[in-house]
Amino acid sequence: MSKATAIILAAGKSTRMKSEMPKVLHDICGRSMLSYVIEACRGAGVGRLVIVVGHRKDDVIAAFADCDDIVWVEQKEQKGTGHAAQMCKDALAGCEGQVLCIAGDMPLIRQDTLEQLLAENARTGDAVTLATSVLDDPTSYGRIIRDNANALSAIVEDKDCTDAQRKVCEVNVSYYCFDGKRMFDLLDNLSNDNAKGEYYITDTVADSLKNGWGAGAVAAVPPEDAMGINSRADLAVVARMMQGRIQNRWMDQGISIVDPSSTWIESDAVIGKETTIYPFTFVGRNAQIGDACRIGPHAMISSGEVIASGTIVCGSSTAEANV
Repeated sequence: MSKATAIILAAGKSTRMKSEMPKVLHDICGRSMLSYVIEACRGAGVGRLVIVVGHRKDDVIAAFADCDDIVWVEQKEQKGTGHAAQMCKDALAGCEGQVLCIAGDMPLIRQDTLEQLLAENARTGDAVTLATSVLDDPTSYGRIIRDNANALSAIVEDKDCTDAQRKVCEVNVSYYCFDGKRMFDLLDNLSNDNAKGEYYITDTVADSLKNGWGAGAVAAVPPEDAMGINSRADLAVVARMMQGRIQNRWMDQGISIVDPSSTWIESDAVIGKETTIYPFTFVGRNAQIGDACRIGPHAMISSGEVIASGTIVCGSSTAEANV
């Protein structure tokens, strides 16, 4: 089977961020949020990335200039998620394999989730498959409605739900996998006959069911991963969640972090075995800490800094230095 392709939607400005910077370039633990989405796609075996850009597109493209597996597509007008995917038609000409379509502002996405989504789509042969999440509080999300056989029958937006549908906790979090042979049949048939005059990728589900091409859903997204970023407050919440993953990974590898709540370790730092990180410590991106070190309390290890094995760093702040 040929490798899958992924469309990543990264064209939006997000006025709620109150920033001129493209939303997908905002920093989370030393890396842009878009970089996490790209990493998850590559980890799941995606062979080609098609990234839709718009607002300050040159900045986004420049941030990934060394990536030769990315095709850039411009969405000049913001007309909805379906319209953004439609812009990829030429880039995907002749594509008959699986095509993921996901948002660039959901950095908590995991490789395992995408692998499950691809596997379910391959198993069923449906024209479109969604990865869904089950939330304690599904307010504001589109509900996944299933029939008596537990098959997907509809997605109903929160504002349109009946009282019974509003109690459904399985929701759409906008992870899609399409059969490349059917994808643009579905996208080309989208209508913008709605209050905002936009084309919504969600509508491909109803169209696929109507045409007998199949649409399915697999509850593969952990609840904590379902959060996208639309504001600075969201950014802070997601960064803290990502920080938890980073710290747990290091502790699983035998690194002691005395107080995780007062410690911050950026992405791509390297920490040697038997090292202990004490409270109120910051470790920057690409810092290299050797074995059996004691870092902190009150230490700042700058990005790219190298700390030799056996070093004790306490109450210090260094920048662009080797120890």
